[in-house]
Amino acid sequence: MAAPVVLYAAIFVGCVTIAYGLIEGLYCGVENCYDVLGVGRDATKVEITKAYRKMAKTWHPDMHRGKKEKEEAAQMFQKIANAYEILRDDEQRNDYNYMVDHPEEYYYNYYKYYQRRLAPQVDVRIVIAVTITVISIIQYYGAWNNYNTAINYFCKDQKYRIRAVDIAKQEGLLPVAKKKEKKSKEEVKEAEEAIIRKIVEERMDIRGGYSKPQYTDILWLQLILCPYHIAMYIKWYLQWIWKFNIKKEEYGEKEKQYLIRKFMKINQKQFDALEDSEKEKFLVKELWIQEKFDEWKKQQEEEMKIKMAESSRYKAYRRYVKKGGAGQMSFGPE
Repeated sequence: MAAPVVLYAAIFVGCVTIAYGLIEGLYCGVENCYDVLGVGRDATKVEITKAYRKMAKTWHPDMHRGKKEKEEAAQMFQKIANAYEILRDDEQRNDYNYMVDHPEEYYYNYYKYYQRRLAPQVDVRIVIAVTITVISIIQYYGAWNNYNTAINYFCKDQKYRIRAVDIAKQEGLLPVAKKKEKKSKEEVKEAEEAIIRKIVEERMDIRGGYSKPQYTDILWLQLILCPYHIAMYIKWYLQWIWKFNIKKEEYGEKEKQYLIRKFMKINQKQFDALEDSEKEKFLVKELWIQEKFDEWKKQQEEEMKIKMAESSRYKAYRRYVKKGGAGQMSFGPE
């Protein structure tokens, strides 16, 4: 009969404990964190810190001599330190108050407690720095990959390869075999390819997304230099207003190209990738003037429509559409 009584008593105590929002193993266990520090629930951080320091001096193990006293002091000091760690942190304190106010949400309180305890405490600044570094590395090596792809293409393309070989012969770099006859055919071929590649790299003006990577294009440096670029842009913008809006000066070639690029809605790298002859045509047609650019753009669209109409594939597609195209499903009345 005694065993059931003890069991019922334990269950009753557990239910009462949970009812008061105090769960063994969570936060301060079955004790109230505020009571451990001897402060009220509305205590400020300053009051909590003062109470902790006062109790820490009293219960620090070094303040006691006997072995038993030291063990008791160590246990009490640990409780005090634990309560202080919980109540000094706003997020943990809010979670603790929520548990006390909502003891019926047993599983949720467990989840919030262990989520915070098991979550890695990583500085957000470190995460941001690592992310930017990874992006910068990928960006840099990706740019080098694009550049090498372009160089490999020009080295294999007959037009540019023949030109590079002619330049190498004019400079006395080819043929390699006459200079070093001891080399094998494979070594001679590799040496010739290296010479051709070097000439292509030095003479070929590759622009746009396949241009040679520069350190200033890396995200890290762009962020560091961002204030400088902003200041330079403000300076440039004020000079533009002063020279062209107020003093009514004529545009220079750079300013004309800027306006053309602005109307075309392309960035500097995309504009640089265009042929010089094409840029010259833009200047001859005075496309920096909005009205002339709009007229030119309209002509380009009309020419594109004519080309599309003359295209055999486009004609076949139009016939296909006229015939009804793919079978259609209808859910309406016939």
